[in-house]
Amino acid sequence: MEYQEAKDKFISTWGSLGTLWGINKAMAQIQALLFISTKPLSMEDIMEDLKISRGNTSMNLRQLMDWGIVTKVLVSGERKEFFTTEKDVQELARVIAKERSRREIKPVIKVLDEVSSIKDDGTEKTKELIKQTKALHNLTQDADAMINKLMDQKQNWLTKSVFKLIK
Repeated sequence: MEYQEAKDKFISTWGSLGTLWGINKAMAQIQALLFISTKPLSMEDIMEDLKISRGNTSMNLRQLMDWGIVTKVLVSGERKEFFTTEKDVQELARVIAKERSRREIKPVIKVLDEVSSIKDDGTEKTKELIKQTKALHNLTQDADAMINKLMDQKQNWLTKSVFKLIK
């Protein structure tokens, strides 16, 4: 396999995997392109390489910056904006996990807390709702706490955590 074919295959595959970590295909493809790039890329570079529109590129770059995965960088002598991404795979996984917790898990914990705190009117259906939503709340809160503990370890957190589980 030649470079261009391998590059296209990687970007395409990473794009498909993006939905697993909560982003759309174009966002993941932009991140993949930046991930394997040897230098920061301009919006025009990204548009040309991925053959996507300026609006799509701009919107997805903004979202990637909101996630903390992509950053703007200054390139001496250039007026255009250039972008780069985190190159450390473990740090990238940590940032994604942290952001998913903030966007997905914390709102669920809040809703489960509200729902499980309703007034118990003594009926069987209310007792069951409170019981089950409290159980889900506790499980979700424990999972979030575990994710946060792993994220706080920073350096090689994923590898260290997996080895601790295996031992």
